[in-house]
Amino acid sequence: MTTLVSGCTRFAAPSPESVYNDIFLKMRRGEYEAALKDVERARQRYASKSIEWGWRFRVLQAQILVTRSEYKAGLALLSEELPLQLQSSDIEARKYMVEGIAYRYAQQFDDSDKHLLRAEQLAAATPDLLCQILNAQGALAVDENNYATAEALFRRALSLARDKQLTWSEASALGNLGRLATSQGHFDEALDWDRSALRLAQSLGMQGTVSAILGNMAWDYRKLGDFENALALDKQAEGASMQTGLIGNQVYWLTGMSNVYYEQHQYELAGGVLVQALDLARKQDDKRTLVEFLNDLAEIALETGEIDKAERYYSEASQIEQAGLDRSGVVASALVRGRIEQRKRGYGDAERAFKGVIADSRADAAQKWEAEARLAQTYADESHYGQADTEFRRSLETIEKVRSSVQAEDLRMSFLSSGIAFYDGYIQFLISQGRTLDALRVAELSRARTLEEGLTAQAQKKENKTSTKVTHADRNISPKQIAARFHATLLFYWIGHNHSYLWAITPTKTTYFVLPKAAEIEPLVRSYQKTVLAMRDAQDPDGADGERLYTMLIEPAKKLIPRGSRVIVLPDQSLYGLNFETMIVSDPQPHFWIEDVTLTTASSLTLLEHSTNRPSTPAKSLLLVGNTEQPNADFPTLAQAPAEMQKIERYFADSPRKVLEGRQATPSAYLGSDPGRFSYVHFVTHGTASHTRPLESAVILSKEGDSYKLYARDIVQHHLNADLVTISACNGSGTRAYSGEGLVGLSWAFLRAGAHNVIAALWEVSDASTPQLMDTLYGELSQGKDPATALRNAKLALLHSSDSKSVFKKPFYWAPFQLYAGS
Repeated sequence: MTTLVSGCTRFAAPSPESVYNDIFLKMRRGEYEAALKDVERARQRYASKSIEWGWRFRVLQAQILVTRSEYKAGLALLSEELPLQLQSSDIEARKYMVEGIAYRYAQQFDDSDKHLLRAEQLAAATPDLLCQILNAQGALAVDENNYATAEALFRRALSLARDKQLTWSEASALGNLGRLATSQGHFDEALDWDRSALRLAQSLGMQGTVSAILGNMAWDYRKLGDFENALALDKQAEGASMQTGLIGNQVYWLTGMSNVYYEQHQYELAGGVLVQALDLARKQDDKRTLVEFLNDLAEIALETGEIDKAERYYSEASQIEQAGLDRSGVVASALVRGRIEQRKRGYGDAERAFKGVIADSRADAAQKWEAEARLAQTYADESHYGQADTEFRRSLETIEKVRSSVQAEDLRMSFLSSGIAFYDGYIQFLISQGRTLDALRVAELSRARTLEEGLTAQAQKKENKTSTKVTHADRNISPKQIAARFHATLLFYWIGHNHSYLWAITPTKTTYFVLPKAAEIEPLVRSYQKTVLAMRDAQDPDGADGERLYTMLIEPAKKLIPRGSRVIVLPDQSLYGLNFETMIVSDPQPHFWIEDVTLTTASSLTLLEHSTNRPSTPAKSLLLVGNTEQPNADFPTLAQAPAEMQKIERYFADSPRKVLEGRQATPSAYLGSDPGRFSYVHFVTHGTASHTRPLESAVILSKEGDSYKLYARDIVQHHLNADLVTISACNGSGTRAYSGEGLVGLSWAFLRAGAHNVIAALWEVSDASTPQLMDTLYGELSQGKDPATALRNAKLALLHSSDSKSVFKKPFYWAPFQLYAGS
């Protein structure tokens, strides 16, 4: 017989300490809404029972409010004097810390400093609290531009956190060191700190901290000109801030999104984001963010020609600053003031405003180079041309100084996107002065900088010399001599915001032409890029955009490019992704431009000049890589790969060659093959192009362990001396173009490694037609044809196929492959 016993169990009420720790943990994890509700209940429950716990919960509630940017409510909650028995305790230390942070948000920096100093004195024996205080003191020092003090405080916090294994505080210190590096203009260093902070914060579930780090990284990427990563991270940060209830941060990251749209000249989108969030910014009463909003809106209004609206926004921002409610936006406001005066032709006031920014120690590098460029334009407007030229040059020198400090190669590539507008301004000035050759030289200064620096360092390393960065002064070029050496016409493009230009360079003269602005050219390029993949032939009615592009981009220089010419195109902006051979010439009947000219694409005049002086390459030899095993379902076996491999190999029957095929075709096998000893390198495989991280683009090879990708970042580390590298794979040219640098992907990586010429594809290639094209290409090369002529003849063989029904006549099949000239 079983006896059932029933009854009730009494559970002990949680201790105030466990309740406090639970709420504190929620706050650290970014669960601010839940933490705030819990702390209010805890205060009501414990305040009457314990003076100590009543105050602990009150200070914690104030800390949550301040973290949510509700600093006035936080200060009000702590306005009472602490009871005598709690003074000199950790409670008083935390109270002073929270008040100090609140005063910093209110930009009452003296009060903030006093409260945080007192908090530090009281918390000397409490490591976790001391770390928080040190981080808060460092943040205040950053706001006051006391960078040396800030670094000492953050490093002290980091050291203490690691010594005592306080991982939460360690994540905060790492993120703060990132913010400090950003404030000093050390953007790639900032990203290194931020990535370390992000990994740790994510592992701890610190969602509030994660949102702040993401936003700070977005800022860094924007300053480095990587607008795509910046926008993606701003959106992530804004979403994370909204989820955690950090409305102040959410509003701030909306500002970041607007800044990216502004940099991309998408003024309607930029203004829409800010106007949408302006009421939210006013309600938050965060004067710093509000002033930034107002200045940004004023700049957008200036770009769209709404001077009165710009003045209204500036006036409101100025009133906030004059009342002493914000100090952080003073430099930005001065820039806006100068721009307004310049547009109103108040040149004296504009000069004073811009000179003030240049002399202001609070101005960051981007603000300085903008002020220098705008001062130059002011001088130009006043017809003070000598002073204008000096200031334009100073602006470019400031840009170059910051760019040279960026160590990471992928970040240097994107950097000029943030400063290219000021190159554009200088070029327009020089053109207006009739100094068209000087304008060409300035345009050349921006081209292929990272590519050239890498090749220069590589050459110096080979000769056991100290590596140095290439400077503006190193680019002393002779365009007509370059054209003469190549027996070609050079077409050098500059796509500008207000005007675009073409320099047509022959062995006897250089002529410049004014082209439409970017907003007219780029939509046409995008449209035609889509059309060309579906076109049947040059008579296809869908080719109208191809005719318009020819009329716009080539026809101005038509007389300098007789039929049968060699042409080297140096594109810009969206033109990097356009195969010029597919443009349609209407006279005498519609035909593709490839039928008139032999075309090569180049990155810069400087690299072209160097390529004419390079030493001879090794004797004919081949490194052939391909017909790989299928690494996964995403990269199926290429049915025609064996045939293409066999066709190419027979052209080197009597030459040294190495073939990596099947399971032997692995990344480590290529890297270990000493690729620099071969005059020809050919890949027959799949390829991928990373848009967000171009150096993550890869040749797909056979698996070894978990690895099957030969990354662009690894390719650049292994020197090449090949006459020709051919990437018979999809998107080998890359899908992302950087200002000045061009498309960056596999072709860029092989050029960077030292290849003299690279053939790569602008889009997906056909496994059916490519073996035939490559067979003709190598047949032409074996007869002594140069790569440009051989590739053109191979393409024309498909285009002029005797089979009238052949699908290979379409540009989709013959036009993806493009020849890039290297060094």
